[in-house]
Amino acid sequence: MTNIHFYIGLDDTDAPDGMCTTWLGALLATIIKAKGMRIISTRLVRLNPTIPYKTRGNAAISLSVIGDPDYTFDLTCSIVLKHASLSCENTHPGIVVSLKKPPSDFYWKAVSGICTIDEARSFLPSHVLHYQGYKLGRGLIGAAAAVCSEFPDHTWELLAYREPGRFSLPREVDADSLRLSEDITSPHTWDTWDSDLNSPVCIPHTPDPVLFGIRGDSPYSVDHAYSAIQSEKPGMYQIWMTNQGTDAHLVFYDSGLPQNGISYLMRGFVCTKPKTGVGGHVSFDFKTREVVISCMAFEPTKKFRDIVRSLRPGDELLVAGSYLKETLNLEKIYVFSAEPYSKETPPLCPECGKRMTSAGYKKGFKCKRCGAREKIPEITFESRTITPGWYEVPPGARRHLSRPMRRGFVPPDPSYLPAHRSQLLLNGQQI
Repeated sequence: MTNIHFYIGLDDTDAPDGMCTTWLGALLATIIKAKGMRIISTRLVRLNPTIPYKTRGNAAISLSVIGDPDYTFDLTCSIVLKHASLSCENTHPGIVVSLKKPPSDFYWKAVSGICTIDEARSFLPSHVLHYQGYKLGRGLIGAAAAVCSEFPDHTWELLAYREPGRFSLPREVDADSLRLSEDITSPHTWDTWDSDLNSPVCIPHTPDPVLFGIRGDSPYSVDHAYSAIQSEKPGMYQIWMTNQGTDAHLVFYDSGLPQNGISYLMRGFVCTKPKTGVGGHVSFDFKTREVVISCMAFEPTKKFRDIVRSLRPGDELLVAGSYLKETLNLEKIYVFSAEPYSKETPPLCPECGKRMTSAGYKKGFKCKRCGAREKIPEITFESRTITPGWYEVPPGARRHLSRPMRRGFVPPDPSYLPAHRSQLLLNGQQI
């Protein structure tokens, strides 16, 4: 068997009601090691969270291996044919093997923009050794992005997987032990427990192979947390290096009309007082550059909506979220200032002390009791319940890629985004 360093990427093997690409990747890693090859690294690569045909977290995997690339490609093809949810009409697996890491531009477009299957098929022949798409081959996009992924920032996730015979059975995980695991490892792990909901958020609700997942800032932190968890016996587990919790999906908005399907970081001002609509969703108008858009905090964001409700016209914000259907779905906001908000009210009548009412457009105010008139309104100041700083959705509503505040303060400035991303092309236009 040859001894060559290579990369293998895999994507789109799962379905909404079963299977998991990361489980198949962990199985592949286990078999590769059993064959005497060496695993250098294992990557879980999250891609654009707004893609409509994604399943759950839109994850692809990449393994860095020393061994036989030809044998591993054939092995992976056989594993995909055996385990992938090929009967699902929306499952279209892709496999990529490369002897060197291809240019990272394709990854950045896949995580923060929109890639097509044709673009992947055009990119692959000149950059990889082998590739194979099944059915439509949409998984070639994620598989290609995974092997050329670049992580200026990264985190770790330990995924525990169930025994194959238990995939469809209710999960047995002790909730209190999950809360304890985060308590003893915080702030080095996060999004295991949601204190607002008083329940775990690291357990899937679908009949797939994942038992639970622990996210953290090092492999040691997630492994330490894992040791405190009481559950059914896992069939296997894998620690993945990942781009989760890094804001890799965010594009700093500069000008022009925002594009549906892109996640933006925008700086601007609140235009309207937030209002609560049907279903408990809270929205307000937001002006950035020459564009006015609607920002929305949906009901699952729970207490975050109270922060949004406390905003007032004129507040300067940095907003982050995905732009869909002409609305920015908020993931977090940075409040630059929250000055006392002034508002005009009819003055008190100097004669009888009663509150006056409007006398008509530009006609001032009139007392209904005694007829006294005043031209100038009374200016009052509303006390604010919000102060400058970052505010984020709770763990139960957070997207995989969104950076949690527990990881530390991020300056409200585009300079914290990787500088080279400004050179990328998004659907033919520079971002």
